[in-house]
Amino acid sequence: METKPVAMTDERQTMETATLTNLPAARQGSDRILSMLSHLSALLGVGILLPLVVYLAMRKKSEAVAAHAREALNFHLSILIYSLCCLPLVLVFIGIPLLLVLWLGSFVFAIIATVKASNGVCYRYPLTLRLVS
Repeated sequence: METKPVAMTDERQTMETATLTNLPAARQGSDRILSMLSHLSALLGVGILLPLVVYLAMRKKSEAVAAHAREALNFHLSILIYSLCCLPLVLVFIGIPLLLVLWLGSFVFAIIATVKASNGVCYRYPLTLRLVS
């Protein structure tokens, strides 16, 4: 009895977070650096401020940089909202582990987004509220 190989679908493609592929890649080195800094802004201590400034300054000059800054800004705003929602839960001791998981996840996702930005791909953060469009 001979078995035929079954065509396997690429499960990795469906498991990865969706990326924005219709944007032009950042061609200049400064565009790529601004894109990476937008994602790393929370780790650098400037949080929402840096992606906002980059988005406002570059939205008419470079669509790719504006998309990275917009995505990072939406992510940082979402993390702020989620953190504010966890604060009342600190009183019942469930908020502390939730905040730790939230901050650890934001750190990991920011690193992933920075690596994707260095490769010229716009990363879409999971569980992000799209407040800035």
